Amino acid sequence: MWRSCLRLRDGGRRLLNRPAGGPCASMSPGPTIPSPARAYAPPTERKRFYQNVSITQGEGGFEINLDQRKLKTPQAKLFTVPSEALAIAVATEWDSQQDTIKYYTMHLTTLCNTSLDNPTQRNKDQLIRAAVKFLDTDTICYRVEEPETLVELQRNEWDPIIEWAEKRYGVEINSSTSIMGPSVPAKTREVLVSHLASYNTWALQGIEFVAAQLKSLVLTLGLIDLHLTVEQAVLLSRLEEEYQIQKWGNIEWAHDYELQELRARTAAGTLFIHLCSESTTVKHKLLNE
Repeated sequence: MWRSCLRLRDGGRRLLNRPAGGPCASMSPGPTIPSPARAYAPPTERKRFYQNVSITQGEGGFEINLDQRKLKTPQAKLFTVPSEALAIAVATEWDSQQDTIKYYTMHLTTLCNTSLDNPTQRNKDQLIRAAVKFLDTDTICYRVEEPETLVELQRNEWDPIIEWAEKRYGVEINSSTSIMGPSVPAKTREVLVSHLASYNTWALQGIEFVAAQLKSLVLTLGLIDLHLTVEQAVLLSRLEEEYQIQKWGNIEWAHDYELQELRARTAAGTLFIHLCSESTTVKHKLLNE
């Protein structure tokens, strides 16, 4: 995953350079995070209008250049990210576009736009509360009462994840078959709020994004801690759906498409969290490999 972010598709083009800044043009990519409260309106596809993608280091961080144009956010702010590795990952998204720019495939760009523009004007405390709120409806905490085969499947697959989270964070996480959902102890909320407070606002945007994809904060924490892979987390979040597919069959192409899209969004969000959580400096020699 790292190597794919540390070089462009053609493998031979250097991303990191220091060209003289050209005229700025407002680019409004805006691929959409699937949450109506904070999503940008999805733009239509458009013909690729640039040849080269590069990054430069400015006073506020790392910038993305499309030829000589500076990339900007939907609110016309200069698109600037805090780490070189994140800039390379975003630049790779832009460079990988073919004749047509498909904004809806550019999840890292979307997350950066959301962090920079903050369209709903939420502060760090609000982002933390939004993430912790997923505990109230966490996918792996909602259980069925029948059929017995699905009950057993949920118990076998989900219980070990809950047990890991309880031990890892020293909390109690309940499951329930009630439509009202499980009760979440106040101590559990306090501990997880304190844990999430160690992340910056950019990473918290990513955490909420991933939790929204998986409909689970517990699975998201498992991803962040490298206890789960993206493939494992996605399948665990779709456990009942996969059970139904095994029982009744797959809808041709539709289920596979949904699965691949969910994997792509979850992987991008997880990578975004890690790139925003650490001070990352890229060894330039890797860009030529």
